[in-house]
Amino acid sequence: MAWFLGLGITGVVLLALSLVFDGLLEGVFDGVLDGVLEGWLSLPVVAGFVAMTGFGGAIALGTGWTGPAGAAGVGAVAGVGAGWLTYRFGRALMRDRTAVTPRTDDLLGTSGKVVTAIPADGYGEVLLRLAGQPLKCAARSTVPLARGAEVWVEAVPTGTSVLVRPVDR
Repeated sequence: MAWFLGLGITGVVLLALSLVFDGLLEGVFDGVLDGVLEGWLSLPVVAGFVAMTGFGGAIALGTGWTGPAGAAGVGAVAGVGAGWLTYRFGRALMRDRTAVTPRTDDLLGTSGKVVTAIPADGYGEVLLRLAGQPLKCAARSTVPLARGAEVWVEAVPTGTSVLVRPVDR
């Protein structure tokens, strides 16, 4: 029983170390067996296998259901299951991608409204939408624009300022 519990605790310690030393075993076995082991020998997968092998064996032995050899078999099956689940969970997390980050150039060609009047050859403010979020920018125009006027973005000189023209309807 003590051997199985020690194995389980070792797996938990390995799992904690995998949080600190992320990717320690990554790439060590690249190319071995034509890439069959790729991703399977990461530290979290090994830790999951070792921990469940130990705790599964301890549970099987502690319940009196089987002897030490049977408990080792039960633990190995539980370890393979935990390793497989850890591998699949890690792959799912690695494939999780975020949406494309909006850029200020995405403002080009959008419409908005003047919130602070824009004098001729001076700065005012416009309210635009970038990726669905409101964004207030400094704005210049060649003609004076009153508050509430609808504008069209013609250029984005900086991330916080735009060149606009009035929308003709």
